Amino acid sequence: MDYKSHIMRAINYIENNLKNEITLSDCARISGYSNYHFIRVFKEATGLTPADYIRKRRLTEIIKHMRNGVPISDIAFEYGFNSKENFTRAFVSEHHILPTEYKSALNSLKLYEAISFDTPPFEVTPEFTYLEPFYVTAYKSDEDYPPNFWNKYNSRKWSKRLSGGKVCEDYGINAWKEHENKLDYFIGIRKEKALGDTQGTVELLIPGGLYAVFTTPKTSHFDFVNTIHRTWSYINCIWLPNSGYRRTGGYEFETYIEESRTFSEKIFIPLEEI
Repeated sequence: MDYKSHIMRAINYIENNLKNEITLSDCARISGYSNYHFIRVFKEATGLTPADYIRKRRLTEIIKHMRNGVPISDIAFEYGFNSKENFTRAFVSEHHILPTEYKSALNSLKLYEAISFDTPPFEVTPEFTYLEPFYVTAYKSDEDYPPNFWNKYNSRKWSKRLSGGKVCEDYGINAWKEHENKLDYFIGIRKEKALGDTQGTVELLIPGGLYAVFTTPKTSHFDFVNTIHRTWSYINCIWLPNSGYRRTGGYEFETYIEESRTFSEKIFIPLEEI
């Protein structure tokens, strides 16, 4: 069944009416489904409910305008939020920081562009390097979803708190706990750079050895987090299964300087030959 062409009709309708009232019935009618089947097929095709998709798209467009200095309340009202308080609740629910925190820092956020089912192929070629062991002074994430912890870390300038005011490269570190089927995540800076307030941090020893280093393609502020996710997906689903290597089980980490505004980061995977 070619459901994607039907769902694209609804997506195009949504995109043309983000500033207007959008009803489930209208979306279902345009796609040629009943309300019940439209919700089911839309989620199967996009991974989101129609309501979630509309909310995420409206928030994304509002965020783009926020960078241009337009008052938050004016933009939020234009995109269907009937009060600043309702918009703030939706923004915090999505990104776990306040709109004012974002507007002050303009940190990278996980945004949602219009869905397209025609996605070009994606590929990143790694470089291989041997690292010496080093320590990172880091905060442990209190979020289940790492991008939300990055939002807190960047918007509240925790990197400069750790460094004593200097701009440093930040390390986002994955620690997979096999027995708990759980990811622990940490963000911080190298120990020798941590000359400021380190209260509430832990020290992590990053083992030396062979690493594959993937540099994410340069992109825009708005697509940076999505590009990072596409790179991780490529590593896990395409590159690793065909590489002749396997993970060592050690820390995997990503590095980036937020204030650089280059919108490209490095991902380090510790490996051993199969």
